[in-house]
Amino acid sequence: MESFNPYLDTVIALRKELHQHPEVSGKEVATAKRIVSFLKQFPPDEMITAIGGTGIVAVYNGEKSGKTVLFRCELDALPIDEVNDFEYRSVHKGVSHKCGHDGHMAILCGLAIKFHLKRPDTGTVVLLFQPAEEDGSGAQKILSDSKFKNVKPDYVFALHNLPGYSKNLIVVKNNTFSCAVSSIIIKLKGITAHAGEPEKGINPALAIAAILSAFNNYIQPDITQKKYRIITPVYIQMGEKAYGVSAGAGEIHFTVRSDSSAAMKETTRYVEETAAKIADSYQLEIAMKWIQTFEANENEISAVDLVRKAAHANDFELLEKATPFSWGEDFGLFTQKYKGAMFGIGIGKEMPALHNPDYDFEDEILQTGISIFHHISKQITDANEFNYRT
Repeated sequence: MESFNPYLDTVIALRKELHQHPEVSGKEVATAKRIVSFLKQFPPDEMITAIGGTGIVAVYNGEKSGKTVLFRCELDALPIDEVNDFEYRSVHKGVSHKCGHDGHMAILCGLAIKFHLKRPDTGTVVLLFQPAEEDGSGAQKILSDSKFKNVKPDYVFALHNLPGYSKNLIVVKNNTFSCAVSSIIIKLKGITAHAGEPEKGINPALAIAAILSAFNNYIQPDITQKKYRIITPVYIQMGEKAYGVSAGAGEIHFTVRSDSSAAMKETTRYVEETAAKIADSYQLEIAMKWIQTFEANENEISAVDLVRKAAHANDFELLEKATPFSWGEDFGLFTQKYKGAMFGIGIGKEMPALHNPDYDFEDEILQTGISIFHHISKQITDANEFNYRT
């Protein structure tokens, strides 16, 4: 592993502080302020704030021109009540860092320290603190912001911590790393009637049942096989608690996921066409809306090779994952636009799963993440290791 960072205790303290004060997607105002205040202690050559909302970009320029590499982390937490009782537990009821974004931010802050102390020899390193990953809107907000237009990275990288995998294990995969995911709201409108005379109205119940059945018959839930796709019902509402009234409207929400962006287009087309056909057959009006869309993370092979080399150089065990992760991650929008890769770092086989109320990030992997990112940058920008002991 690269030489130990004597500032690691500072990075761990920051991680716990961020954990204690979480904010949900799009509301990361105090979180962003804390990151800016930390970065000011280790000033970059340029800092852009309020990008894509609450996002932050820190730029470290080399002495000579060269390639630009971007490393990205996430600012947001989740609307989940924390059950942990340690000293740095969330102070905000119903909000907590249950995906480890506090740890991801701390890793980039540790990387900022390294580049403050020793700039890359050539090229540019960009650290992106992105808002609103959890609702799928943050990456698009960053990429659409005019403040981002001059960044122009040659490579983009991100990591995710992985409960259920050995601590410090580096998990890589060519091509699709995480699935394309999107959610749909389907609203059906019929006509209410007396519950004793339902034939005088149009009740959406049978249409809802038919949609559920059709989607369930279409799924292919084995991710090891081709055309993996899952359509998961997450919410259903119909009518009112009025027992003399036959319902005249209903609503169903689904989360849809596929193992590539191309397969996702096929699946979403099926969902829309099937729901519309069933609604029409029952004489129902239908309205559909897609929300929280995540493009698949399509890793570029040469970028994954840089991660592999960084893992080997630091003597970390490497796992070549055979199948994509089934969860979505909006970094996929970056890997659609730029050459890059997302990879994983194990935090322990017995650790609570992501989004579980008792989850917590493992501080032991902070140095691992910093080392991997820094070694990737060394391969692209000739960044040199700073000797802290001189």
